[in-house]
Amino acid sequence: MSPLRLGRSTFRPGEFAVMAIINRTPDSFYDRGATFTFDLAWRRVEQVVAEGADIIDVGGVRAGPGEHVDEAEEIERTAGLVEAIREKYADVVVSVDTYRAATAAALCEAGAELINDTWAGSDPEVAAVAAEYGVGLVCSHTGGLPPRTLPHRVHYRDVVADVIERTGRLAERAVGLGVDPQSIVIDPTHDFGKNTYHSLELTRRLDELVRTGWPVLVSLSRKDFVGETLDLPVADRLPGTLAATAISAWHGARVFRAHDVAATRQVLDMVASIRGVRPPAVPRRGLA
Repeated sequence: MSPLRLGRSTFRPGEFAVMAIINRTPDSFYDRGATFTFDLAWRRVEQVVAEGADIIDVGGVRAGPGEHVDEAEEIERTAGLVEAIREKYADVVVSVDTYRAATAAALCEAGAELINDTWAGSDPEVAAVAAEYGVGLVCSHTGGLPPRTLPHRVHYRDVVADVIERTGRLAERAVGLGVDPQSIVIDPTHDFGKNTYHSLELTRRLDELVRTGWPVLVSLSRKDFVGETLDLPVADRLPGTLAATAISAWHGARVFRAHDVAATRQVLDMVASIRGVRPPAVPRRGLA
């Protein structure tokens, strides 16, 4: 297992990274615009850094169906925040959640160090932007769906095999374009192009993705597969999210995109300690 290098940060094998979500959108599925304005977004940035975020993922367009947002508006929503994070928090990786090459380039100019392409290379120039700016790239899986669309009666012969094949192809293409192999992450992209059964199977068999050798990112936070599994609304999905987080960490995922940074950090620390790669913070019981 190789180190993961993102900008000035290096994550060693066995080290978990928490990616905090900051949405500069008025219609996010979870927070419904709670960080849409710059001031609210910045307050959230300060909070997640204090809670232990290693990466901050800034997005300007809702992932699912919603109002049209052109590239100019997407950049207007996100570039200033990216620049401000880069200036104040040198030890935090700045990621941008976009599927557009022009947006990715503008935000790399502003200081982004990772492009989180959640729509699986729908714009093939995104990987070229990552190579040009020497930044990391998330290679995701949507089963061929175009951006901002929902799955409908989707079928895979083997969803895990499909994820491995498609993300691997994207990763190899990125390497061919000049992206550093140690700066590439693959994401099975739970819910995107998948039903709940698919997302559960991906979680159950995540070790198969890990065995490809590419670092694995999981974005599990309060997603529909958690809600449908437990029959719970978005607001009540944290325990289910953390259960999926623990399973994914045990299987070897390395980056965890999350709304609830402090809780996610605690789960990952506990998994690391059970694995034996992190000592307990204050071991006292039976030792005095």
